[in-house]
Amino acid sequence: MRYPTAWLQGSSLGESIACELRLQIINGTIQQGEKLSENRIAADFNTSRSPVREALKALSNEGLIRLERMGAVVLGLSAQELQELYDVRYLIESFAQQRLASGNHDSLLANLKQIIDKMELAVKYNDAVEFSHLDFRFHESMIVEAQHTRIHHLWRSIRHIVLTVMLITTEVVFAEGENKLLQVIDKHRGIIKALESRDVQVIQQVVQDYFADSNITLHSSIS
Repeated sequence: MRYPTAWLQGSSLGESIACELRLQIINGTIQQGEKLSENRIAADFNTSRSPVREALKALSNEGLIRLERMGAVVLGLSAQELQELYDVRYLIESFAQQRLASGNHDSLLANLKQIIDKMELAVKYNDAVEFSHLDFRFHESMIVEAQHTRIHHLWRSIRHIVLTVMLITTEVVFAEGENKLLQVIDKHRGIIKALESRDVQVIQQVVQDYFADSNITLHSSIS
């Protein structure tokens, strides 16, 4: 598995390297305790050490590695850390979606429905990568629409790991077949219906149920 090239458009070389390393660390290709050498990574990506340092700094800030002289040691993502990440994501999305109970968000709702249509096409063409990207856009769109600076700042601190985890888990869900994928899409439709209700309690219950189901998928996909 490689990080989708299309997702890296507009990214710096350092960000692109970080994305590749992040994926390999979280999917276990690069294992906990393994040492990463600046020189080796620079050679692998045919670049200087400057963007490698940028990449390693980003991964260090996310807690995936520990920086050392001329490299780093991989810390990985433990089951507890993965659960904590998901807890934070739930808190962010629950807050954001309940905040959307007030105000006019017709443009957002129309966009979310278009994303779901594209998710159905991704299922039709068996494109797990595109599906995961659309899934990520669906959730991030609501967080952005909530227009809460601190919540958005918190989201940005975890969004790269969240996207990477979604990429990995989506491949597992695709292996379960079309019926499972259509169930996932229906859950997203449920979120839209909840937002259309403008009822905070309904929204809160739907997002709680969504994350309870997704949590099961998460732990069955990443050990």
